[in-house]
Amino acid sequence: MKQPSAPSAPALARHPISVVVERTGLSQHLLRVWERRYGAVEPTRGEGGHRLYSDADIARLRLLHAATLGGRSIGRVARLATEELARIVEEDAAARDELGRSGEGAAGDLAPDDAHEHIDEALALTLALDAPALDAALRRVAARLGVTSFVERVAAPLLRRIGDEWHAGRLTIAQEHLASSTVHDILVETMRSLARDNGDARVVVATLPGDRHAIGAALAAAVAAAEGWSVVYLGPDVPAGEIAAAAVATGARMVAVSVVYVDDRERMLGELRTLRARLPVTVSLVVGGAGAGTLEDALAGSGILAGATLADLHDALRAVPADAR
Repeated sequence: MKQPSAPSAPALARHPISVVVERTGLSQHLLRVWERRYGAVEPTRGEGGHRLYSDADIARLRLLHAATLGGRSIGRVARLATEELARIVEEDAAARDELGRSGEGAAGDLAPDDAHEHIDEALALTLALDAPALDAALRRVAARLGVTSFVERVAAPLLRRIGDEWHAGRLTIAQEHLASSTVHDILVETMRSLARDNGDARVVVATLPGDRHAIGAALAAAVAAAEGWSVVYLGPDVPAGEIAAAAVATGARMVAVSVVYVDDRERMLGELRTLRARLPVTVSLVVGGAGAGTLEDALAGSGILAGATLADLHDALRAVPADAR
């Protein structure tokens, strides 16, 4: 007679993919790519067919995430034994510490021509619809530059160029969406990896109703996280009243809204004025994005910093006194 199996050890506890996303900072899309293409982990299936992950799977995925953020290709590290992977991640961390002490290889150390080369490479990979290679290439340069420089010198210019190519008819919608979603995932994962409970230094980031372009909000959220702020990232298409309620509930000191396109100018102005009216006077409201410049004159004197660039957001975050955060 077959003997009953022993109870599972705590290390074999199973977790749904939502838990893995929360604990690793990886998106569900990227997790699936890593599993299907590289065999990074092999989750089991629950009764309903949904993926279930062990504690060991989560630990391994966190190591893989650390390795790719350090500039290594997922294709080269996914097949390594977990012990070897941990050793490499530890060595990479020690090397970064050593470079930091020596003053070499500092974040942001990238010549303008190098930045253009990285953007050209990313554009070529976008045209080829090579999602894994695009993801790996952007993660390498993000690890080299640090968050703020990556956003300002590579990610934002790349997205502008992608937009220009799409408007010129040289890029398909699929290619544009691939690039935007890849950059968005990297920024959100980076933001989560920098997450901290920093008292009242909280910023709420979102887009308003009808604006489903989350990438501008993700750029702003990543910059804020790099500046040491706790980010409440609501994503796209959020009513003004809900954004204000979230800011009040979390004790945020700032709200950053991304406006990419303005289809109905009066409606957008109304949403922003409603948002400003429902926020405490002590909470700053910063509005940026490609469409925000068209609203700047109408919002003058309203207490809203409209038409803000990422550099303006950076300055606004730093301008909030430490004792007021």
